[in-house]
Amino acid sequence: MRIGVVGLGRMGANIVRRLLRGKHECVVYDRDRASVDGLAHEGAVPAQDLGDLVDKLGRQGAVWVMLPAGKPVEDTIAALADKLAAGGVVIDGGNSFYRDDIRRAAALEPRGIHYVDVGTSGGLWGLERGYCLMIGGQREIVERLDPIFACLAPGIGDIPRTAGREGRDPRVEQGYMYCGTAGAGHFVKMIHNGIEYGLMQAYAEGFEILKARAEKGVAESERYSIELADVAEVWRRGSVISSWLLDLTSLALAEDQALSQFTGVVGDSGEGRWTVAAAVETGVPATVLSAALYTRFLSQRQAGYADRLLSAMRHKFGGHIEPPALPST
Repeated sequence: MRIGVVGLGRMGANIVRRLLRGKHECVVYDRDRASVDGLAHEGAVPAQDLGDLVDKLGRQGAVWVMLPAGKPVEDTIAALADKLAAGGVVIDGGNSFYRDDIRRAAALEPRGIHYVDVGTSGGLWGLERGYCLMIGGQREIVERLDPIFACLAPGIGDIPRTAGREGRDPRVEQGYMYCGTAGAGHFVKMIHNGIEYGLMQAYAEGFEILKARAEKGVAESERYSIELADVAEVWRRGSVISSWLLDLTSLALAEDQALSQFTGVVGDSGEGRWTVAAAVETGVPATVLSAALYTRFLSQRQAGYADRLLSAMRHKFGGHIEPPALPST
């Protein structure tokens, strides 16, 4: 297929590369000319601006927007809406708030422009591993774009098949899912990221307890000098708490068990807050997810080893850089 991609940052550029590997044609644009030129050398079609992108793609083409949620996405979609014709498709593959998706889809509908929201998980590793995709929008439009999603998704790989899934959508096993109408994809991704907060916090607190055992609070005979990097590695192999996050934790600890390059100021990109707000709206007790979110706030004033490990995990999967600490009060 032929697709436009706007936003060639950490994930956007690798999305283009994965599509090019799958023999799709990508017309690309970013305000950073070097990013455009770099992908042009890899086989993408460069565009000078959004108008040039639509001219080269076609006014009824599909454009994947991979930009930070908020004003960058709003401005880009508004500009694309003035350039695409009826039948064109705008895809937001970032971490937008699901209610913004509903609003945008309704605004584009009178123009005949379709809107698709895609929760995209995979971070810096998506080029090789593939991206887990959670998709919202009109089903027939999503079906039309299926070759794009199939190319970006990881595929079934070597993960054992789940018994009892006969008759269900086989694409889910490939790593992508149609979730429902506009906003559904980003809603599922929002909850995904809220769960991510809780999982990361559990690992971080557990390793801090292990670390503290050698330092304080117990009798000398009960102090253990435990190699945290080795604990992470052994838990990766056969443990019920093994996961990709644990793989990344093991990698970070093997590089530097003290995590000295991290201050422990842990950022949050919005999805955790939205998840907790959704829990409040629906009356669902989300004690773990709420506590994990509030701990990130606390880390901006008072950071410990667990917070440094959270920062290390975020850096490993998403290339996230620690935000500045808040002023003390």
